[in-house]
Amino acid sequence: MQHEILDLTASVPEHLDGSRLDKALVELFPAYSRARLQDWIRAGEVLVGGRQKRPRDPVYGGEVVTISATLPKQEAWLAQDIALDIIFEDDSLIIINKPIGLVVHPAVGNPDKTMVNALLHHCPALDQIPRAGVVHRLDKDTSGLLVVAKTLNAHTQLVRQLQARTVQREYEAVVNGILIAGGTIDAPIGRHTMQRKKMCVIELGKPAVTHYRVTEQFRAHTRLKVKLETGRTHQIRVHMAYIHHPILGDVTYGGRLQLPKQASEELIQMLRSFKRQALHAARLGLVHPVTQQYMEWSVGVPADMKELIEVLRRDKDQI
Repeated sequence: MQHEILDLTASVPEHLDGSRLDKALVELFPAYSRARLQDWIRAGEVLVGGRQKRPRDPVYGGEVVTISATLPKQEAWLAQDIALDIIFEDDSLIIINKPIGLVVHPAVGNPDKTMVNALLHHCPALDQIPRAGVVHRLDKDTSGLLVVAKTLNAHTQLVRQLQARTVQREYEAVVNGILIAGGTIDAPIGRHTMQRKKMCVIELGKPAVTHYRVTEQFRAHTRLKVKLETGRTHQIRVHMAYIHHPILGDVTYGGRLQLPKQASEELIQMLRSFKRQALHAARLGLVHPVTQQYMEWSVGVPADMKELIEVLRRDKDQI
């Protein structure tokens, strides 16, 4: 694996006099995350006045900080000419409407033909950005909006916004059962102890908060708008199953298909044929990493989910 040599120099300004070294570096070199800067400090790749220091050691105004570090080159993923539905693009960001069935990132079982392979064809410079600029994901069979960072600075700023829970992510969902009011699910999520490909609510999991509100009721299903406060793997799917209202069509967390009583033949066929979770990332809002202006995008549900909702409405009207 090739490595990029990094040489950076800055002088500590007076307003950072007495600050911890790691905190000062975040301001001096905003393109890099605090965790990465701390790693460089501990590895002895950061010098203050020619001397090594610990992350918590103070720095003083006028001191010269130098970083001589190595950045591992990203894994050589294949660039592939795969169509992308790009909603917005500038020098810092790409906003993509991900279709159903497209895997976001190469992994075991999906080494290519992913969104990342398509991105590298569209913008080859992304091979210099961690994870090709992808800062959050959608499951293979969840459609909707994703943001991709085109620069290291944008990547760092977006990761910080996600960590600060200021990125607005709202989903459209159809769940099993009738919900009469919205609510908040605050339950930690971690990997299932027995089924390693599944996540679950578990006491020692990471904090996870999901807000939901009812937008439409059917005879045995409910349409929701769901807002993520945190972004754990499979969070909405796990949380809705936890409150016994799993996402319609979710074969992993939804259990066996249950047909409502007196369901129309049209609805029965729709429910049997809908083989993916009825979940769509409909709205995305964030602060632009360069202009510092709040921006927001929205996209309607894909055709299969739109048809599902129409069939549920017709079934309700027939009773």
